[in-house]
Amino acid sequence: MSRGNVKRHVLEKSRGFKEKEKPNPSFLSRHLKKVYPFVLNKSTSSLSLSSLSLSLSQNSNDSPLADSISPLDQKTPLSLRRIVPPEKKEVPVPVAKNVQQHSLDSSGGDLKRCNWITKNSDKVYVLFHDEHWGVPVDEDNQLFELLSMAGMLMDYNWTEILKRKELLRETFAGFDPNTVAKMGEKEITEIASNKALMLAESRVRCIVDNAKCILKIVREYGSFSCFLWGYVNDTPIINRYRYPRHVPLRSPKSEAISRDLLKRGFRLVGPVIVYAFMQAAGMTIDHLVDCFRFSECASLAEMPLSRTSSMNMY
Repeated sequence: MSRGNVKRHVLEKSRGFKEKEKPNPSFLSRHLKKVYPFVLNKSTSSLSLSSLSLSLSQNSNDSPLADSISPLDQKTPLSLRRIVPPEKKEVPVPVAKNVQQHSLDSSGGDLKRCNWITKNSDKVYVLFHDEHWGVPVDEDNQLFELLSMAGMLMDYNWTEILKRKELLRETFAGFDPNTVAKMGEKEITEIASNKALMLAESRVRCIVDNAKCILKIVREYGSFSCFLWGYVNDTPIINRYRYPRHVPLRSPKSEAISRDLLKRGFRLVGPVIVYAFMQAAGMTIDHLVDCFRFSECASLAEMPLSRTSSMNMY
């Protein structure tokens, strides 16, 4: 082989080696799909846990999370956004977004509420937050009412339930356990057929059965209040959460109370429902620290229970 041919052969061999080093686009694409699949599997649940807390119980139009995701982000698969980052732009953190409902108090200043109270929140929902949610309750009828309403969160949000509060009280005799426990088949059927209440017969039966269970606890502990508040040593748990993402849906205390209630025959008392009940009954103070109600409820939590129950007037 001549010297020129040898040189040409070496150049061609070198060029061919470099071409082999180039990645094959189709090969790379196949392996990327194994690591980052572009089709996401949708997970569904029979119960949306976010509907059970006051802080997360309203629809998307009433949530600060709804307007923090752009239409483009909604259409772009999550896995693709991880590989190809979107254009850098200022996007507020959804859970820390400072959304607040403004209203004037007697001094003319703005009231800062928990972030989940928005301009779209219903008045009955805002009133519940401002006057009742987080106020310690130790009266048996009120506790029974709040436990029943928390159980309804399986089907409705707080706003829908609160709008029927007076009708519920009238139907269930002010949630007097002694009266409700005596309701028979005819009364249960009539209540279930009331279209204004929108309570399924199975839900009505749960309330009646729970009333019977409460009477057993009263005979054992003296009151339903003594039984429940014993779990927190008669002292509300004061949390100091700054952002909604810090507020839990359940806690070790709610899990313990739930287990005990279930053993005693109660229904619709899972740990998430029990925690929503504890928040409403003031057994745990979950107002955000910058909410005007935090300091007020924390002050009430320091008073004896017999004094706070009369203040609640729920």
